[in-house]
Amino acid sequence: MEKIWEFFENLNEYVYAADADSFDLVYMNRKTRETYGITSMEELSNRKCYEVLNGNSTPCAFCNNADLEPGKFKEWSYYNPIVGKHLSLKDTIIEQDGRRYRIEIAIDVSAQVQQGKALLDYQNLEKLANEGFRIALQAPTPDKTIDVILEYLGKALQGERTYVFEKNSGGGDDNTYEWVANGVTPEIDNLQNLPPEVCANWYRKFGENENILIEELEDIREEDPLQYENLKRQNIHSLAVVPLFDDGKVIGFYGVDNPPGESLIYAQNMLQIVGHFIVSCLKRRNLLKELKNMSYCDQLTGIGNRHALYEYIANIKKEEHIGVVYCDITGLKRVNDTQGHEAGDDLILLACQCLKNVFGLYGLFRIGGDELLVLCPKIGEDELKEKVQGVKREIEDHAVAMAIGSIWKKDGSKNVEKLITESEKLMYQDKAAYYKKMGIDRRKY
Repeated sequence: MEKIWEFFENLNEYVYAADADSFDLVYMNRKTRETYGITSMEELSNRKCYEVLNGNSTPCAFCNNADLEPGKFKEWSYYNPIVGKHLSLKDTIIEQDGRRYRIEIAIDVSAQVQQGKALLDYQNLEKLANEGFRIALQAPTPDKTIDVILEYLGKALQGERTYVFEKNSGGGDDNTYEWVANGVTPEIDNLQNLPPEVCANWYRKFGENENILIEELEDIREEDPLQYENLKRQNIHSLAVVPLFDDGKVIGFYGVDNPPGESLIYAQNMLQIVGHFIVSCLKRRNLLKELKNMSYCDQLTGIGNRHALYEYIANIKKEEHIGVVYCDITGLKRVNDTQGHEAGDDLILLACQCLKNVFGLYGLFRIGGDELLVLCPKIGEDELKEKVQGVKREIEDHAVAMAIGSIWKKDGSKNVEKLITESEKLMYQDKAAYYKKMGIDRRKY
C-alpha cells in the first residue's frame, strides 16, 4: 500500500484510509494531517476514523461502508462541523492481503456553497436544517434517520449530547435516542422510565407553548429541584429543549446539552425547525413496528407465527444447548365441529396460556392451527424436563388435552430445524399413545 500512499501524499484534496471492518485509521495524507493537527503517521496508531475525523465515540451514524464496492466510487457531500467545511466526497474499497480498506477523497466546496462563517447566521437556519434532512433521509430506517439527524445537530450546534425522550404508557419518560460527542459519557441507559414528577415543570411549560432554555443550571436549583438533581448528575450546565407534538398532543421532547452559551437561542430555533421531522420519523417507526407485529404475530394468540420463528432461529447463537417442545392441541377439530370455532379459539388461547405460565419469556410460536412450539436457548436438560412436567400439570388443571414432544441437545442450536422435526415425531408418538389409551378414533379428533 505504500505506493498508493505516496500517490495521495501531496494531493491538495483530503485523503484518508481506514480498515472498513475495524475502523482503524491507517493513512491520512499531508493536507488531512495538517487540518486535524496530526504531526506524524505514528499518531494514528490504534485510533478510529470516526474518533479523529468526526469527533465521535462510536461509528458514524451515516457510515456507508456497507454500500462500498471495490472498483466503484460512491459520491456524496457532507458538511463537516469539525473542520467547518462543506466537502464533496468520493469513497471506495481497496482489498489487499485479506483486509478491506475504505479510501475517501474529499474536496473542499465551501466557497461554492457560500457557507463559510454564515453557519451561525439566523438567515441560514433553514439551509442548515435542509442539509441535515438531506443527509438523514439517506438512512435506511427511521431509527437510523433519527440517529443521523441527532449526530448532525449535535455537531452543528457544538453540543455535547443530543437526545429524544418519549412519554411511555406509564406516564414516565424514556430516553429513546442519543448522540454524544467524543469523550462524553452516554446517559441513555440511565434515563429510562424517569418518574413523571422529574419533568413535570417542563411539560407544564410545553402546554403553555414554551421551550426550555437553561443558561446556568444553578438558576433552576430552587424552582425545580428534581430536574436540577437529574441534570447535575449528568454534568449538564446548559441546554435547549423543545417539545415534540403529534396531533396537538405533547408526546415527548428533544434537545441539546451544553452548547455554547451565546448560541442557546440559535439552538432553540434550530431544534424547532427540525422537530416536525423528528415526529415524522417517530410516526413512521411506529407504523413499521405495527406492520412488523402484524406480519410476525399470530393474530389470535399474540404469540409468534412462522415468520417470527424463522427470525428467532436466525438470532440464536451457534453452539448453544437448546430445548425444543412441540405441542399439539388434541381434540380441537371435535370442539370446532361440535361447539363452534369460537369455542375452538378459546381452547387454543387456554393451551397457549398454559405454555406461557411455565415457559415465560422463552420463544413461543403457533405454527399451525393446533400446533404450538417452544424454543428454549441456553436451558439446562434437567430444567427442560421440569418445565415439561409443569406444562403437563397445567393442562391437567385446565382440562386441556395436549400431546407433547420434547428434546434437548448440547450444541443443538447448530441445527434447530432438525430438532424441531425430531420433537414433532415424539409429539405424534405421545398423541398416538393418548388415542390408544382413551380408545379414540383419531379421525374424529
